[in-house]
Amino acid sequence: MKLYELTISQAAALLSERRLTSRELTQAVLERIDAVEDRISAFITLNADLAMAQADSADKTISEGRGTALTGIPLAIKDIICTQGIRTTCASRILENFIPPYDATVVQKLKAAGAVLIGKLNMDEFAMGSTTENSAFKTTHNPWDLTRIPGGSSGGSAAAVAADMCLGSLGSDTGGSIRQPASHCGVVGMKPTYGRVSRFGLVAFASSLDQIGPLAKDTRDCALLMNAISGHDPQDSTSVPEPVPDFTGFLNGDLKGLVAGIPKEYHASSGLDPEVMQAVNRAVQTLKDLGVRCVDVSLPHTEYAVAAYYVIAPCEASSNLARYDGVKYGFRDKTAGTLIDMYRNTRSKGFGTEVQRRILLGTYSLSAGYYDAYYGKASQVRSLIMDDFKKVFQSCDLLLSPVAPTPAFAIGDHMDDPLTMYLSDVFTLSANLAGIPGMSVPCGFSSKGLPIGLQLVGPHFSEGILLKTAYHFEQATDFHQKKAIL
Repeated sequence: MKLYELTISQAAALLSERRLTSRELTQAVLERIDAVEDRISAFITLNADLAMAQADSADKTISEGRGTALTGIPLAIKDIICTQGIRTTCASRILENFIPPYDATVVQKLKAAGAVLIGKLNMDEFAMGSTTENSAFKTTHNPWDLTRIPGGSSGGSAAAVAADMCLGSLGSDTGGSIRQPASHCGVVGMKPTYGRVSRFGLVAFASSLDQIGPLAKDTRDCALLMNAISGHDPQDSTSVPEPVPDFTGFLNGDLKGLVAGIPKEYHASSGLDPEVMQAVNRAVQTLKDLGVRCVDVSLPHTEYAVAAYYVIAPCEASSNLARYDGVKYGFRDKTAGTLIDMYRNTRSKGFGTEVQRRILLGTYSLSAGYYDAYYGKASQVRSLIMDDFKKVFQSCDLLLSPVAPTPAFAIGDHMDDPLTMYLSDVFTLSANLAGIPGMSVPCGFSSKGLPIGLQLVGPHFSEGILLKTAYHFEQATDFHQKKAIL
């Protein structure tokens, strides 16, 4: 096995045993990036010199008998998470040269753990998209088939892990933006409970929905990353003072007695690809063989989730993105003769098509005379969806479903069809509306060799149950061990 193919837990063991140095590991990862980045296009900013300096510091820490499971481990960060002194663009022209004066809390935590941060990853602009085609700078390619999308908006984060360009990464999930690319790229991805991980330093898209989470090569690595980034943060008013367990402790034992719900609305979706359905059904059977009792459940308001989400998220985006006006920071159009023209030109030139579309949708929905009919009604539907989950979790421990309706499709296939794009989030966005955790674990491949993910969703702060279920599924299968050939 090549060094860059190691999992976090494997590398951590070698580092602690002094059989490997972080400098050697980081150099191997940087060489891997140099070899495949021109085909994948996962990175917006690469910090090779800084990464090597961090690796040397990590080696010194390890030699002194100190360190954590992440000390010396090369990780990468979605470019919507602030990094002090390092460009944070949100894949947008309007922030193309923005350098934050502070680190996001999750970045502070990773640095404190001794991780090596090798760069910032590509994404859909301001996290608005499901394919990473909406980046202002480049389109990321799926390592399993370079003609196909990696998913989005954390497409760079998923593709980099799948292509062994880092040992793990952080993404953000507003409507499925960690789980869906994880599914398409054949890696593990988790959206934690809203409030479990600090959002301080996460550039806001939709503040009541956004959540930072890990993408990793397997479930144990996902648990290690969750250990590092979770916890209450007084700088984030939405952060919950919930104790953080050792998530790796949940990987022990067995699954006997666990009850999993199968939502009939998800499995009866008209847009569900038969190969995805077959892979998920086989995964469900595997979990049954491991002792999980599966029961049919209903989430009756699922049919309204997409409509509610695509009112709430654009409304919050309209509000959050109002700050990009060319005055305080970021891109400014210098050709305008009046202040109003400067505002208009700055935002027209600085924002891409999809971002402009969502700002317009949100601004319209929040405008006088329409607020109650759109945002108010969508918020009521959100409450009904939350109630649906509360009821089903009275009789089961978690839910099992597809992550995405289809495997990864070809780049360019749906760029002129926003509705089809929006429907690709049909299985994931309800968890964001309800604020509950969800994750994707590889569960099969299509006839064309494209990865398919199984989605696990649980009640608030049930990340441990999801990780345990995913881990035991991994132990019974080998999907997570398959590698894209580049």
